[in-house]
Order: sequence, then structure tokens, then C-alpha cells
Amino acid sequence: MNGQPDRPDIETDDSAQNDTDVAASDEEVDVEAAIASLQQKVEENWDLYLRAAAEAENARKRARRDVEHARRYALENFSKELLGVKDSLEMGLAVADKADPEALIAGSEATLKLLTTTLERFGVEEVDPEGEPFNPELHEAMTVQPSDKAEPGSVLTVIQKGYSLNGRLLRPARVIVAADAADTPARE
Repeated sequence: MNGQPDRPDIETDDSAQNDTDVAASDEEVDVEAAIASLQQKVEENWDLYLRAAAEAENARKRARRDVEHARRYALENFSKELLGVKDSLEMGLAVADKADPEALIAGSEATLKLLTTTLERFGVEEVDPEGEPFNPELHEAMTVQPSDKAEPGSVLTVIQKGYSLNGRLLRPARVIVAADAADTPARE
């Protein structure tokens, strides 16, 4: 008819080409939108990371400062309480030459009671094991002495009291440990 052979298998319609171009354009827009969305999330996460890192560094600095402060001022309350004991001793010494012996003894006993109360308030306890079984974790044996009165292996005499702070030994009690009198050779 117009000189061109009919080709039923080939369409000359431009609408199919336009649909393909629109689909490709939509895919590019979707990819660009996804990239922009991901970039925004990356920036948000980076910001969150920087904030978390800064907060962690600030926490480390605060902890370091708190430890230093605790180390420097740990004994502040204890020291304030001991000042009363020191004042009592100073007052006793100031009047020692004018006071009678009974008043000095009473003042010394009151000062000792004040010191004992202060130590107890801060968790310092006496280790006074007289008559108890010898415990090498709490006691330091100075010598062993035969005894008919005390059980062998028990503390016969306390030479120097020990002390613990909140259950932790500060100083062991120095003691003489009883031994069986029959086990010791007789002196001639």
C-alpha cells in the first residue's frame, strides 16, 4: 500500500518507549530518595555516636574526679571526730600540774571513752581474744607458755589488742598462747 511491507510483529507505537523511560526515571528517583534517606540516617547515627562518645568521656572524667576527691577527703569526718579527743587530751595536760590524781584519772578515762566511741562510730573494733582459741588470721603469737588454767591452744594473755576496720584486720592482737603444762619439761 504505501510501499512498505506490513510488519505485524513490530509496533511503531511510541507509548511503549515512553512507559520505559518513565519507569527508568521513577527508579532513579527512588534510588536517589533511598540514598538521601540513608545519608540522613548515617548523619543521625554519627551524631548519636559523637554524643555517646562525649558522654562516656565525661563520665570517665567525673569518675576520676570523684575517686580523687574521695581519696583526698576520705578521712575528713573521722579527723573532725578525733579533734574532740585531741582537745580533751590538751585540756587534761593544761591542768595536770594543778589537778589531783583522781581528777586526772577520771579525765583520762573520759578521753579514752570518747576515743573508743569515735573509733566504733567509724567501724573500728577491738580484737581482744583473751580465753578464745588462737586464730593466726587475727592473732600474732609472741610466745607459748604452759598453763594449768587455760585450754591448750587458747589465748592465755593479750599483750597488745588488735583492731579491725569494718571486718578487715588493721592490726593483729599480740598474744601469749597457752600450752599443756604436762607437755613442757619440768625445770630442775
